[in-house]
Amino acid sequence: MDVIHVNDAQQHLDAVINESAQSHTPVIITGNQNQAVLVALEDWNAIQETLYILQVPGMREDLLEGMRTPLEECVTKQELDW
Repeated sequence: MDVIHVNDAQQHLDAVINESAQSHTPVIITGNQNQAVLVALEDWNAIQETLYILQVPGMREDLLEGMRTPLEECVTKQELDW
């Protein structure tokens, strides 16, 4: 993660935002008393979606099982009863 002082962030805010969005790298902004993290909106939305999905009971285990399943064993076409 990049680290930048709040004064530098203020002077170059547009460039800091663009760099974070393009590189998908969070930026730590240090102030006189605290720190904060600047994250591109696209990355923030992905983090929120991941957290939401992992809250579904059993979803983590199902995802891990799916990752361990060889592709040859996966069903390619299946009718869904929606």
